[in-house]
This record gives sequence, structure tokens and C-alpha cells, in this order.
Amino acid sequence: MNISELYSAAANELDAGNFDASLSIVAELKTVAPAWKKIFLLEARIFFARAEFLRALTVLENLLPRLNLSVASEKILAADALSLSASACRELGFIGDAVAKFRLSAKLENDARQACAEISNALFAACHDENFSRADFDALYAEYKNFLSDVKPFAPKSYAHKKIRVGFVSADFGWHAVMAWSWALLTELDKNFFATCLYSASAAGDEVTEYLRATCDLWRDISDLTDFDAAKLIRDDEIDILFDLSGHTSGNRLRVAAYKPATVQISGVGYMNSTGLDCFDYFLSDVHCAGDESWFAEKLIRLPNSHICYNSQLTKILPAAEPPCLRNGFVTFASFNNFAKVTDTILVAWKKILDRVPESRLLLKHKIFSSAEGRNFVAQRLKNFGFDIARVEMRGYTSNHAVDYADIDVALDTFPYTGGVTTCENLWMGVPVVSLYGDRHGTRFGLSMLTNVGLPELAVATVDEYISRAVMLACDSELLILLRRNLRDMMKNSPLMDASVYVRDLEKIFKRILSCGR
Repeated sequence: MNISELYSAAANELDAGNFDASLSIVAELKTVAPAWKKIFLLEARIFFARAEFLRALTVLENLLPRLNLSVASEKILAADALSLSASACRELGFIGDAVAKFRLSAKLENDARQACAEISNALFAACHDENFSRADFDALYAEYKNFLSDVKPFAPKSYAHKKIRVGFVSADFGWHAVMAWSWALLTELDKNFFATCLYSASAAGDEVTEYLRATCDLWRDISDLTDFDAAKLIRDDEIDILFDLSGHTSGNRLRVAAYKPATVQISGVGYMNSTGLDCFDYFLSDVHCAGDESWFAEKLIRLPNSHICYNSQLTKILPAAEPPCLRNGFVTFASFNNFAKVTDTILVAWKKILDRVPESRLLLKHKIFSSAEGRNFVAQRLKNFGFDIARVEMRGYTSNHAVDYADIDVALDTFPYTGGVTTCENLWMGVPVVSLYGDRHGTRFGLSMLTNVGLPELAVATVDEYISRAVMLACDSELLILLRRNLRDMMKNSPLMDASVYVRDLEKIFKRILSCGR
């Protein structure tokens, strides 16, 4: 094979998940074409896929100084390398570096759509940072808008349809975590009054995709359409309400919404923060999550109970019969959240909790622990905060992580980027969650979910309360037993899983906001 064929073979092995085979071909390429800089980006992508984020960073930091930005192809390569380097920084918890690199990547992009994607990446990363201020977010929103100069919004238009046409835009109409929250919204609107139109930003599909395609009133694949063409399609479909489910997450089509193709536009469910864009009229929240509305460019919709409706994908797995502390003789605290969400403040709190509960353990589970490098990196960080590593267990990614909830007594939420579906899964499997909340929507998910399920006292406003609640639970084995036995029924009977009430509340909101516009 020639060099190009070898490169394609290595890329194909990476896409197939055959990392060792891909690295072997890369090693051969580095021997026969050592000056070909594109090889090193591919090598970094392989390390990233193997959750070896430090190795990926090392390769990229060696590559970037060698790139000549006056050469068009190398400028593009530099933008891609900076973006991947930023993603590695985010996974390692280097949030400030991640945001800075995503911004640099955007500036190197010649394509406005990709530049917007990099600023979206920066905004998503910023949600992990406890020190990121409102002014910091506003600066990123302004940068995003700078890359919208090519977008000219359509003139406002309203319709008089017999049924309200609600369009949903997402790259995640498949087996994805966001489906656990949006299923009722996508499938249970009253067809006597609403027509559901799904605009898929991803060409990939699975059985969930096929079900949604078959049951919605209109399915459109916009994955290969330009932003203008996608917006024109939505406009031609005469959508009354366009609901963006992605926000600044991966694969979003916020630039489509920037054309203002629908009469009224809403964001929410799949993202925890404002889009920062004035093309959206509303953001879906609830009375518990809403908090300080000044963080939002959109007007907040405050549902009376929960802004999400949990649809469990774990119904065939029953909670463990009893909390593991009864068989272990010690309490196990745990977090299955992305470890990038774990700030220094949270680590200090976790250390104090372990100190106050003798013999207790901490169980961590996420993809960073799938590699020895990742485990060593986190172990060193924990040691820096005084943790006894012998009391910490790290588990990597597994396809069926639900069984691991049987090993948890008390779940500890992260902050300011709190758990979402992970918190729901804990509760569904009978595990109580202690959550710290702040002053804006994205920091208050735990407060909303715990209040809706009947455990508002487990959501607290200060770190000291967070520590004391966790210790209180750990010291009350009878309460842990009761929660293990009853939490699933508490969830089933709560607004958090009442699809009928949730959808009826939303239908009332849709009718009202359409009648009054902005």
C-alpha cells in the first residue's frame, strides 16, 4: 500500500475500534513518512479514543509548534489539532486551557459553521468551571455571534394551522442519554392538536431512530444540508414552534435556528445553559431549576414540576435488595459523573466526607478510568488533596453500567455541572443522591429532581450542608435500607416520571406562547 492507503487503513481501524491495529499502521507511517504532519493528529486521535488523554496532549503539543499557519492545509490541521487538544484538556479537568484552545481553533477556521462549533465546545467546557462568571459566558456568546455575520434571519411569519406544528432539532434521535428525558416530549403530544416534526442532524441511526421516524408526523434528515438550506426547509414546512434539544452540545445546529425559520423558538432539555442567542424566544426550565433568569438570553419557561420527564432504559434491572454497606461493613460513596465535572471544591468536600465516615470508600466510574494513564492521573490528583488511594476504587466505562449501582450506598453529585441522567439512574436503582445547587438553571438539576421525587432535603445550598447530608445518610443504615426498597416507586409516582402531566403542561405552554409570540 502507498502512504495514502496506509493512512486510510489506520483511520478505518480507528473507526472500527481496533486501536492497537491503528497504532501499528501509524508507527509504520511515521517510519516511511516522518515529515507528514497529518499522521501525528491521527495518532493523537487514537490515544484520545483509548482514554489516554495525556498521551494525546503530548503528541499534539509536539505537533502544533511545527505547523506553518501561512500554509492553508497546515492552518486547517492546526485548527483540528487545537480542537482535539482542547477536548483532551476538558476530559482531564483543565477547563481554562480547554476554553482557550477551542477559541483559538475557532479563529483559525475558514468555515463559519465549524468556527461556531468550536465556540459551542468552549461554552460547553465552561459549564464545568466553578469560576466561570456571567461576563465570561457573555464574552463567548459575543464570539459566537461574530461568526453569524453570514446569517440573515427570515422575516417573522405566523400561520393558522389546524394543528400546531412543533419541530424538534437534534443530533441525538437515537440511543442517547437525552432520550431518557425527551421521549415523552417527542412521542406523546396530543395528535389531535399537534403535529410533531423531527429534524435529524445526524445520519446515523438505530432502533430508536427508526421508531421515531415511523411515529412522528414528519421526519427530515438535515445532516448534509447547509445551515441555510436546513432553515429554508423548516420555513417551507411552516413550523410554528421549533424546539432545539442540543444547545451548545456536540452536533448542534444552532446556526439553523439563527435564521429564525419558525414563528417561536425554544431551547432546552439537552443542554444546561443559555444558548446566548436572541433567535431563541424561550428556554425550558421549571420552578425549581429556574433560579436567576439574568444568566439567560431567553425567557425562562417555568414548568410547575419538572422540566424533564425521565423514561428509564433500565426497567429490566431491579435495584439491589439492600445497600452494600450491610454486606461490606463499610459505606461506599460514589460518583458516576464525567470526572471532568469534579472541581477542586468538590474534591475537598469528598475528602472531608471520607474523613468523617471511618472506613468508608469512594467509587468512581467513567471512561477516564478505562486506561492506566487515566487512573494514575486521577490518583495523583486525589493524593494532592490528601486522599488515601487505598480507599478509592476507579472503574472504567462498561456498556451495562447499571449493575454497578448495586455497589453504591450514597451518590455524591458534582458542581457546578451537576449530574443529569446519572442522577436519575442513581435514584431509579435505589441510591440516594446528595446534590449541591447554585443560582442558575444548570446548577440546579439535582434540586429539581430530588424535590420532585420527595427528597428535597438532599439538595443543599452550601458545601458544609453537602458534607453533613452525606455523612448523615452514611450513618443511617435503616434509612438507606428504606430508600433502597422505595426509591423506584417514589420515582414512578412522582412528577419526574409522570409523562401525562408533563406533556399536558407542555401543551398548555406551547399553545400560550404561540398565541403571544415573544
